[in-house]
Amino acid sequence: MIRWLIVIFLALLLVQGLSAWLERVGLGRLPGDFRFRLFGREIFLPIGSTVLLSLVAALIAKVV
Repeated sequence: MIRWLIVIFLALLLVQGLSAWLERVGLGRLPGDFRFRLFGREIFLPIGSTVLLSLVAALIAKVV
């Protein structure tokens, strides 16, 4: 259980660090990616990008 929490935490850190680069590539601006401001904080829900990245990961896993 602890191992999975560490993996999820590291994955979130990696995505946070790469978010600026991913936005330049075009992820984060797809239909289904929601960005709104609530109580002075910007909240970003990348639903469309998540679906796209999971499809790419599934295709890579199927090939390998």
